[in-house]
Amino acid sequence: MAGPVTVRQARPADVRAIFDLVQPYVAERILIDKELISYFEAVQEFVVAEEDGRVIGCGALHVLWDDIAEVRTLAVDRAATGRGLGARLLAELVDRARALGLRRVFCLTFEVAFFRRHGFRPIEGTPVGTDVYAQMLRSHDDGVAEFLDLARVKPNTLGNTRMLLEL
Repeated sequence: MAGPVTVRQARPADVRAIFDLVQPYVAERILIDKELISYFEAVQEFVVAEEDGRVIGCGALHVLWDDIAEVRTLAVDRAATGRGLGARLLAELVDRARALGLRRVFCLTFEVAFFRRHGFRPIEGTPVGTDVYAQMLRSHDDGVAEFLDLARVKPNTLGNTRMLLEL
């Protein structure tokens, strides 16, 4: 019998477990492959679902601009799916976006039905003005390039749906 699941802020000690958790999704080309160092650099953006001392889910909230953030790397251990963990992780990330005063949350996903159930709607294009777009072009983050729908990241985003939640 499994113990209770806790959703909490990720710590550096969780990073290798997050990396390992994501790898099956990377192998299936559902999530983008990233180096381990990238997870360490972004650990403060992550929350994890923990059960019996083991990380069984994760997700990140990456601020893109003053009013918008992106949900990234939302994943649940295949053995733990169907228990509402993805919903709990997403709710925590959306709560964090609200606490930061953001008005919109973006995601790029294959899991359209899941995100639709949580209030996201499909969109076309990039939901920022030309002045913000020009500033974001200066970012070195591949996730920002995916958000901007730049040609250099198209192979990573084929088949994904761009979705937005208004807070």
